[in-house]
Amino acid sequence: MKAITLLLAALALAACGADGEPTPPQAAGLTVSGQVKVGIGGSL
Repeated sequence: MKAITLLLAALALAACGADGEPTPPQAAGLTVSGQVKVGIGGSL
């Protein structure tokens, strides 16, 4: 039973990076911009 568990764990780990290192997705013409303001507003 222990050997089967170890085999399944090894197969799961081997499947995680089977195609190489992870790479970020390529954004085709997508840009993100904006403005953030943080504070307390009001009048006295």
